[in-house]
Amino acid sequence: MDPTDALALLMSPEGRLDPYPTYERLRAHGPVAQAGPVFYVVTGYAEADAILRDARFGVMDDALRDQFMPGWRESPAVLSISRSMLRTNPPDHSRMRRLAAGAFTPRRIAAMRDVVRAQADELVDAMLAADEPVDFMAAFAYPLPVGVICALLGVPAADRPLFRRWATDLTGVLEPEITADELAVADRGATELRGYFTELVAARRRAPADDLTTALVQAHDGGDRLSGDELLANLIVLLVAGFETTTNLLGNGLVALLEHPRAAAALRERPDLAPAYVDELLRYDSPVQLTSRMSTAPSRYGDVDLPPESWVIVLLGAANRDPRRYPDPARFDPWRAQIAPLSFGAGPHYCLGAALARLEAQVAFPLLLRRLPGLAVAGRPERRVRLTLRGHATLPVSVGREAAPVTVPGTPPGAAGPTP
Repeated sequence: MDPTDALALLMSPEGRLDPYPTYERLRAHGPVAQAGPVFYVVTGYAEADAILRDARFGVMDDALRDQFMPGWRESPAVLSISRSMLRTNPPDHSRMRRLAAGAFTPRRIAAMRDVVRAQADELVDAMLAADEPVDFMAAFAYPLPVGVICALLGVPAADRPLFRRWATDLTGVLEPEITADELAVADRGATELRGYFTELVAARRRAPADDLTTALVQAHDGGDRLSGDELLANLIVLLVAGFETTTNLLGNGLVALLEHPRAAAALRERPDLAPAYVDELLRYDSPVQLTSRMSTAPSRYGDVDLPPESWVIVLLGAANRDPRRYPDPARFDPWRAQIAPLSFGAGPHYCLGAALARLEAQVAFPLLLRRLPGLAVAGRPERRVRLTLRGHATLPVSVGREAAPVTVPGTPPGAAGPTP
């Protein structure tokens, strides 16, 4: 299968549900392959890491959006994303990121550990009290990270249930392809989120608080550091990115652990192993599967010449399974040496909340395995038909008796797990 056909397959519903076989078809053409007149796909780990750090590559700016997405300014979803640090280049990106970075300092993240543990314990208590099967996504994977990011932003606890649908709607715009109907749904989510944060910003102007929303409001009101559109766009992106990735990490990771009972048992007994486990879970089934860059100058990667204005799709999920970097890459193995997944990107756009996402997962997985030793998949999970943000819509689990391992359709194959 040539790269163009493989890329088309990857964008199909079948390819989105399980992209890993298609990644290998693309990898057969080299770590970088041309898949259209101006399109290139990157499956190699070293090449992906280097391109994400290369100043000759940036995210799509307004001029390129005008060229490739006529009418984008009429879309609330595209407009919101484009005005955030997610879709801007230096110097605007550097300025916005610096203003938001204060909420994600190592000291503040470390201080969140007890808060995360307390919230996770409360959610497990509720799972134990609920009728079975329990939807793990609704009962744990969503409320834990949304509670944490809302606490950072200063969003009232009573409002947190609103955000799952809004975020699910909006993040459709992050997919490499989107239909008119999907864009209309994304626009609805963006409009509702924008309306919510407009009111929250007004509230923080009246009564400042010790939260990130207040800090960004003060940056905007202080003069020329954040425009009004930038303020709202970054609040939206910080909220959505703050829990979408972690929600998917928790869901994908739990399935992987339950499919590898010996590895799960080792983590249950040795919670200090959690950092290595989380990095391997990020590598094995990444919650973010791709990102894209536009080239501004000629370059050469993987024996392929990339001319200016090339659109490069960096397949993070494929790079994380590059056999040149990770021997036997389809095997889940938290005892690997030097696990350094690209799931949070690299370079200037490295995920601002990566340390917080890791912390939440490092706390959650040992706690779940310890408190729910009989935890098992119960029924058929439903994958979201998404490629960029890979995760489950539902994940039914039993929290009571031990159950036989369940093979979940659409999950990466792997061995039963190494003996610790």
